[in-house]
Amino acid sequence: MKKFLKKNRLKIIGILFGGIAGFAYYYITGCSTGTCPITSNPYISILWGTVMGYLVAELFKKKKHETN
Repeated sequence: MKKFLKKNRLKIIGILFGGIAGFAYYYITGCSTGTCPITSNPYISILWGTVMGYLVAELFKKKKHETN
């Protein structure tokens, strides 16, 4: 378990931060009419936030050098 956490630490941080940011976006911006597909539901906002956090974390992933 420690190996998994150490190896995927950046992804986990990105997912957690994205989920928090998604909820904050819902809470601050929100959509009271229900016509906004992302901001009208907190679960969807959190889901989008976690996906975006994961993708941003993947941008900072170190690439392995290939030898040819």
